[in-house]
Amino acid sequence: MADTAQTSSPTDPLFADPKGREVLPPDFGGVPVADTHAHLDMLEDPAAALAHAARAGVTFVATVADPSEDAARTYESLPEWLSEARGTLASIGGSASTLEPPEVRVIVGVHPHNAKNLTPQVEAELIRLASHAQTAAVGEIGLDYHYDYSPREVQRSAFRRQLKLAVEMDLPAVVHLREAHADGEAIMREVGLPRAGCILHCYTMGPEQLEPFLALGCYVSFAGPASFKKADEIRDAARAVPAGRILTETDSPFMTPEPFRGRTNEPAFVVFTAARLATARDESPPAFAEHAYAAALGILGRRGL
Repeated sequence: MADTAQTSSPTDPLFADPKGREVLPPDFGGVPVADTHAHLDMLEDPAAALAHAARAGVTFVATVADPSEDAARTYESLPEWLSEARGTLASIGGSASTLEPPEVRVIVGVHPHNAKNLTPQVEAELIRLASHAQTAAVGEIGLDYHYDYSPREVQRSAFRRQLKLAVEMDLPAVVHLREAHADGEAIMREVGLPRAGCILHCYTMGPEQLEPFLALGCYVSFAGPASFKKADEIRDAARAVPAGRILTETDSPFMTPEPFRGRTNEPAFVVFTAARLATARDESPPAFAEHAYAAALGILGRRGL
């Protein structure tokens, strides 16, 4: 296992507040942490974010690519991002120079916002990229009734098509549901879930709404909102998830956790969400990180170069 010691220096703090004062990260006792859902291509400097993540003890990152936009760019850029991250770590010196950037896998799928763009050509590109060795899952797919950027029936059709594809390709599915949990559950029961598993991404509701998805066998991933001061309902839901099925994510650049709300999110910040989840579940940070990291590798780490 790579050295996951958290590294910092007075001139280059790992985490800093708006005034540049160092904020100490949670102590996971050397146990690595995973960010199971990020959008590296939306960050200003993905390579710097990966170097920052390595210094925070984040050794696995799953990034999302949408074939209705420019998913191929992520696959093409990953080697360069990782190489630049290694250079950044070396330039910091000290213990940082011994670190490796996180292992990165790709989740590929048409977001419900873009469901109207799931043409036969886009679906063919999705199938092509889903076969790539770096691909870990099909996603994020699902339903978003909050914005309705695509008509709801179109969203439901796209969700069915992509969920069937995940089943056929024996890849996990990463599901996005917003204000659409009943319809999402119905489609998941109708189509069935991949044997490889299914992740309910960025869960932000209470334990009652979660029960049907736990019954389906879903993994459940929590992002920055689980750390928010008034998010007791989300933390109640986190307590209900079995240890082998709870995951941590950032959904970066969105959903920045406490104490950095208002800043652009990045994979390194997942350690603060993980620590808050550990407290909510009455577990030590190392114990929580150990089973959450194992769950992340179990569902998303089975393929790769």
